[in-house]
Amino acid sequence: MPKPEPQRGEVLVRVHAAGVNFFEVLMRADRYAVTPQLPMILGVEAAGVVETIGQGVDAKLLGARVAAPLFASSHPFGGYAEYVTIDAGLAVPLPDTLSFEDATALMVQGLTALHLLRQSPPAGKSVLIGAAAGGVGSLLVQLAKRGGASRIVAAAGSKSKLDLAVSFGADGAVDYSQADWVAAVREATGGAGVDIVYDTVGGSLTAAALAALAPCGELVFAALGRYALSTADLEAMIGRNQSLRGFALLPLLSPAGLRENLSELFQLAAGGALFVTKGARFPLGQASEAHRLLDDRRSTGKVVLVP
Repeated sequence: MPKPEPQRGEVLVRVHAAGVNFFEVLMRADRYAVTPQLPMILGVEAAGVVETIGQGVDAKLLGARVAAPLFASSHPFGGYAEYVTIDAGLAVPLPDTLSFEDATALMVQGLTALHLLRQSPPAGKSVLIGAAAGGVGSLLVQLAKRGGASRIVAAAGSKSKLDLAVSFGADGAVDYSQADWVAAVREATGGAGVDIVYDTVGGSLTAAALAALAPCGELVFAALGRYALSTADLEAMIGRNQSLRGFALLPLLSPAGLRENLSELFQLAAGGALFVTKGARFPLGQASEAHRLLDDRRSTGKVVLVP
């Protein structure tokens, strides 16, 4: 494809890292809540260096290291590429000590973790975090710890992933590939169950997690396209005075808030207060292998493409 040209108010970014997300795997396979019109180029986040600026853009941006949160722009896709254009007001400068790859992990996944905890604050509460070694889950564990959670129970599908979550600050860890994992959650909370379930996995795990939720607890559902609760499940929640809260990231974002929140996450990571789990790294031409890794649930941390 031809190299894109920045329009007025835009910058052209030479991509050094593009993030890969599980919802893109679902989207490609038409298994997501929304399927974009084809043809399209996947990828909603990238980081790199500003190579060219459009009319009306401050020349100081030339050569700047920036994050390009395409998902918040008028052209929300196209990250799996060597170049992307984005509105200059959405290009967020990166601290010198923050890598391009780490920056991709703090866009969709970092903002998801940040806003999940703002929607349902964990202070003084016990919480269950699924996929706790993944991109969102690993950040959720750390931010929930910073947010004052009284007890964090991490759930994942292997010992190595659980060990990773514990190293991030989880107080307990359960393997949800085991049949008795719900009982293990209750045991980790002294039989009470957790006050909040942050569900970014969905599917059959959602109903199972309800059995680990305490009376008057809250299930925060953030797995768009993978909702599988039945009417009976909801009626049982009502009887236990439990609540279901939906979560969608994009409606919570404004341009000013986006820059502020990303800058906050970037500074935390650059200063060592937030650790980004490095996942697999693929050349751009092997995007299909990156999708296979995510679809098979073999990944930990952030999967990136490098042009």
